[in-house]
Amino acid sequence: MSPRERAVVELILVNDFAGSPELRAQVDFVQVIATWGLDSASVDLLMQEGAPWSPGTSGVIPVDATVLDDSGSLVGEILLWASNGYLSAIEYAWYGDEPPRSLPAMEMITIEM
Repeated sequence: MSPRERAVVELILVNDFAGSPELRAQVDFVQVIATWGLDSASVDLLMQEGAPWSPGTSGVIPVDATVLDDSGSLVGEILLWASNGYLSAIEYAWYGDEPPRSLPAMEMITIEM
């Protein structure tokens, strides 16, 4: 993962919820294997061997990671996905006409449980 991808994942996983300790431990084992399209900020993840398994963790991680622009307007959200107990994707869902080419700056992301 890039430094920004890692920072976003770590920010989303900072809160405690079922399976979060194992998911946090997976960060050192994550590898980006594909983007969701040309110049897409959303990526698919793959766990390297030895990553801890997070029992019962599948679907969108239960953390709201909203993206606000400089004026405080909602412009998107970051969804962190897991599949069968392993982190599987980072999705940047944007609200506008032009898709972002990179993940937002950290100060633009607000986390709520």
